[in-house]
Amino acid sequence: MKKGRRKVLAVLIALLLIASWTITFTGIGDKVGNLGKELKYGLDINGGVYVLLEADTPETGTELTAIMNQTKSVLENRVNAMGISEAQVSIEGTNRLRVEMPGVENAEEAIEQIGRTAQLQFFLADGTLALTGEGISDSQIANDTENGGYKITIDFTSEGSNLFADATEKAYSGQVEAKMTDEEGNLVDPSAIVICLDDEVISAPTVHEKINSRSCEITRPGGFSETEASSLSALIRGGALPANLTEINSSVQTATIGANALQLSVKAGAIGLGLVLVIMVIVYGLLGLIADLALLLYIQLVLWIMAGMGSVLTLPGIAGIILSIGMAVDSNVIIFTRIREEIAKGKSVKVAVDMGYHAALTTVVDSQTTTLVAAFVLYLFGTTSVKGFALTLMIGTVMSVITAVFITQLFVNLLAESKTFGKNRFFGVKEDGTPKFSWKWNIRFIENRKKFYAISAIVMIIGLGFGIVKGFNYGIDFTGGTMMQIDMGKKVDIDEVKDTIASYDLNPTVVYAGEGNTQIVIRTIKDLKSAERTEVINTIEEKYGISDDDVLASEEFGPTVGKDLRQNAIKSILIAAVCMLIYIRFRFKDWRYGLAAVAGLAHDVLVTLSIYAIFRITINNPFIAGILTVVGYSINDTIVVFDRIRENTKFYKRKQSVQLIDDSINQTLSRSLMTSLTTFLVMVPLFVMASSELRGFLIPLMIGVFVGTYSSIFLCSPVFYELTKKEGISKYEDNRQKAEKARKKGAKRREDEGIRL
Repeated sequence: MKKGRRKVLAVLIALLLIASWTITFTGIGDKVGNLGKELKYGLDINGGVYVLLEADTPETGTELTAIMNQTKSVLENRVNAMGISEAQVSIEGTNRLRVEMPGVENAEEAIEQIGRTAQLQFFLADGTLALTGEGISDSQIANDTENGGYKITIDFTSEGSNLFADATEKAYSGQVEAKMTDEEGNLVDPSAIVICLDDEVISAPTVHEKINSRSCEITRPGGFSETEASSLSALIRGGALPANLTEINSSVQTATIGANALQLSVKAGAIGLGLVLVIMVIVYGLLGLIADLALLLYIQLVLWIMAGMGSVLTLPGIAGIILSIGMAVDSNVIIFTRIREEIAKGKSVKVAVDMGYHAALTTVVDSQTTTLVAAFVLYLFGTTSVKGFALTLMIGTVMSVITAVFITQLFVNLLAESKTFGKNRFFGVKEDGTPKFSWKWNIRFIENRKKFYAISAIVMIIGLGFGIVKGFNYGIDFTGGTMMQIDMGKKVDIDEVKDTIASYDLNPTVVYAGEGNTQIVIRTIKDLKSAERTEVINTIEEKYGISDDDVLASEEFGPTVGKDLRQNAIKSILIAAVCMLIYIRFRFKDWRYGLAAVAGLAHDVLVTLSIYAIFRITINNPFIAGILTVVGYSINDTIVVFDRIRENTKFYKRKQSVQLIDDSINQTLSRSLMTSLTTFLVMVPLFVMASSELRGFLIPLMIGVFVGTYSSIFLCSPVFYELTKKEGISKYEDNRQKAEKARKKGAKRREDEGIRL
């Protein structure tokens, strides 16, 4: 691209950045709201009710899938009829449905409303009931050869067929007076058969003759579209074949906690982001300023894409954004490090920029692609909270590559071509070619690898010991039980609260929470359904003179939920590891790179578990976020190091494998530490300022970043050395080393025998 066109494009991007941030805060009149209004928020931010329902049905395979889809359609119709605009209904696993209803406050009423058996009814136009869903045996769609498009077929039971024949005869007689209205509020045709689901009209086809058979068809001029026909057919089947739903897990949470979490997250996130922007300018000069512009655009792209897709932002999603910000910075750091290395070799700034980008591109693509593979697998197999994390990480990863490779490169090239700014000092480099902020590392990683192995082994052994002796500190998410959080308005006596609810035989744990300890959190392993929780809360309200508005959270977790969470997380991580192994094998042409990287992941998961066991940190949903962070962050960092090893291989002889790996790690060490620093800088203000709910997510994130950085530097490359060290030894040297080991072993044995004699 010619320089003139690059300047025009750069100006357009700058204008886009200004416009996007302006729209973020102000919106566009009445057409587009500000970002805060356009984004959808999960229950953990916006408050509301969710319920996890399990379908009690003997069906399996494709029949079970069909029943779950029809039940999902019924529930979607039901929550929409309740006027809940942002309600989400999703299928989890094979036989469960998760319903989220933001803004709903009455959990008991909402759960009862969505959980009841679907009521399908057929009326004459005057409101006379003709038959119910019990008379329907099936409903499907078929091609409408007469009208084009699709038609809906309905099959009746024997009794349903007789009732429908009577109804169609009366409707066709012309003696029925229309009193019912259709979906749009207009009076139906007097000859119509009005089909209602949960008292909502879903169709009102007219009768052209008495239908005295076991089936009928619903058609219209021009035919139905496939989507319309499928939807209507599913709703009719839903009335005929409803799956009995059992409440497995439910929660009600007020918007107060969510609002605080969101406001504090935005404020603290802005502070953390500001620190990152300043650090980048200090270390990289004008290059850092360009990275800051790309980062600001990157954040806009990620958030507005989420808003455009209708994605729901949750606290795990915020965790994914934090991690992706660190990776976006990392892409720029990799590129800038390469540019400065080329300048240090005596290249001109312009040449250094071209060569630096060329050298860094492979590393950026490989490191981000492995993260993208992991995120994609987690999204496919994860539960709702895992999907929120994975989606934001996927969007962020793609956008980080786009902004770093294309946006940053555009501005850096213009800077390099400038007579004023195309000089070393504007690229964070002194006139002699050395970086202004540089650290000369010469750590002997391979020589000291056994020390690093020992450190990890000690942590894991201690953690395993704690886990066996004391057990892990599982939260209610994993044990099953009930949690209620109430704002008492003042500090109350915990023993008095226990006495107040003693008649319910809960054996609860009651702790203080909130500023000034004015809130209490009641936890019990006893599973209390919504109605039972309401009874307990009413007892406390009567005793202390508080109202429903003071109930901040009320959650019940079935005993199987924790098992499902564990199994889902393990399955997702294992599949992600296999997929990453395949990708690394394909890209690096050597399975040992992939094996070493996956070994590092296994280490990171075990060390994270050990830290949780040693410090008795509660294992709950945030723990899953921490494990996911380990997977996403560690593999990214490891691939950067491995890519440098692969690149440097051609400059070293086989017997220099120790020096090769040591030099490669040392060359990328500053970049690893810089990326970890910027990621931590985003999290620290959030940890200090945010609510306890968000802090619960940040603790495992911080552990994940620390452990991931440690393994990529101190363990993965040494493991790779263990797998490849034989290549650097000649056959003579290999035999000599074996003979020397045998000689020492024999001498030791003879010495021991001499002592015994």
